[in-house]
Amino acid sequence: MFGAMYAPTDTVTMMVMLPYIEKSMDHLTFAGGMGPGILGGFTTKSSGIGDLKISALIGLSESANHKLHLNMGVSLPTGSTTQTDNILTPMGGRPTVRLPYAMQLGSGTYDLLPGITYLGNNGNINWGAQARGVIRLGKNHGYSLGDEAAITAWTSYSPSPWISVSGRVEAKTAGRIDGQDPLISGPVQTADPDNYGGQTVMLFAGVNMVAQRGALRGHRFAIEAGLPVYRDLNGPQLETDWTVTAGWQLAF
Repeated sequence: MFGAMYAPTDTVTMMVMLPYIEKSMDHLTFAGGMGPGILGGFTTKSSGIGDLKISALIGLSESANHKLHLNMGVSLPTGSTTQTDNILTPMGGRPTVRLPYAMQLGSGTYDLLPGITYLGNNGNINWGAQARGVIRLGKNHGYSLGDEAAITAWTSYSPSPWISVSGRVEAKTAGRIDGQDPLISGPVQTADPDNYGGQTVMLFAGVNMVAQRGALRGHRFAIEAGLPVYRDLNGPQLETDWTVTAGWQLAF
């Protein structure tokens, strides 16, 4: 994810973010006809830029220890929704097909990104909470991904000015896919639009480091790992075992 932020005033910060995405999915094909057992395996891949996100943080109130700001943004459908690859069918064929929804690089729709964020601090301890959503506008190839809503809360502790450790919990809900792409089909769970969306709760732990002096002054490095603790999903879906997010940021 490549991003840039600019603050034209003390209460407004503009942001733009563009991801480059690489995906791969391993499959096993069971033999069709009268021959039971596994016919073979194959891997599908997709890569390219994702959806461009443009947003603004607008300060609503600020005191010595508390801040509240509004998140307003839009996601533009710059990511491809027509990625294809070769598959192995139960009858042994190897056609090129449009990949399932989970393997596409963008939503294919213009999406609104509303949210609100609260931040607080007291000495070396910081805390905060955020509510955010994704609202899909229109359809793409006969479908739209489900709307999303998430609430997250966190706290962090800074034993030294250059480092902090954090804990975070996030609850998220996402709707099923509305409609269907007629070119996405086949006996695979990810091709069924009903097998998307649901509710999840995840726990995260992170470390954030900020250089205070020298050649690295203004550079920030962060890493956060997450584990799912609750899932109530729509139909059979791919399992999330763990996640890791790492980032670098330069402020000047």
